[in-house]
Amino acid sequence: MPVHVSIHDVSPAWAAEVDAALQACAEVGIKPGLLVIPNYHGAWPLDEHPAYAERLRDWQAAGHEIFLHGYYHLAGAGRRASAAAGNAAPRGLRRLWAQKVVSGGEAEFSDVDEAEARRRLDDGEAVLRRAGLEQLDGFIAPAWSMPPWMFAVLRERGYRYTEDHLHVYDPAAGARRASVVLNYASRTPARLWSSLLYCRLARPARRLLPARVAIHPADMRHAVLRKEIHGLLRWAVRDAVVPARALVEA
Repeated sequence: MPVHVSIHDVSPAWAAEVDAALQACAEVGIKPGLLVIPNYHGAWPLDEHPAYAERLRDWQAAGHEIFLHGYYHLAGAGRRASAAAGNAAPRGLRRLWAQKVVSGGEAEFSDVDEAEARRRLDDGEAVLRRAGLEQLDGFIAPAWSMPPWMFAVLRERGYRYTEDHLHVYDPAAGARRASVVLNYASRTPARLWSSLLYCRLARPARRLLPARVAIHPADMRHAVLRKEIHGLLRWAVRDAVVPARALVEA
């Protein structure tokens, strides 16, 4: 089955780590998709880093897919009061799961109502346009976490690709396909070693389902994960490495 490779959290905040991940991919001939954050944690606005915007344009011109990856990649950041009708932000156990289990408070789109989600999509798209990235290959929510009503929002905007932990989607076409995602977590030693074990055990699922390899910049700060990523990338190229939307059609 096919596999897609991506680098998450692409931002000048993680410039060195993203470069290391790109180098690892280049060594096996993979051009990963790039998940770009317009203003990482509210402290790294892409508008103020023109040299990095130029690098993004160069990467896109070289054949890398570009995805909008939230706006702040942080829960609670920049939240504005909303008087508009629409779907509310998730609360209770769903919010607890997204912010404390799945992520360390970075599941941005599980923390906003519909009006705020639409504003952040508008703002994020505008930032990437100003950076010279006219073509977006999709939207992927931080921590793969967003409420069900987001699919209708993405469909309205013509997005052809998004994903969560278990599936890949073409919102515009209303298509969905199960997919296994392989990624590491390094916030604690327990998460690091358990995610390493998971990625080794989950690889055979690719015989039945399309797979996604998701590299996070923080992974590149750990020698053991760098070694695992190199091995995972060599495993990925045994079959077809495809653009993200091809996973939905696989």
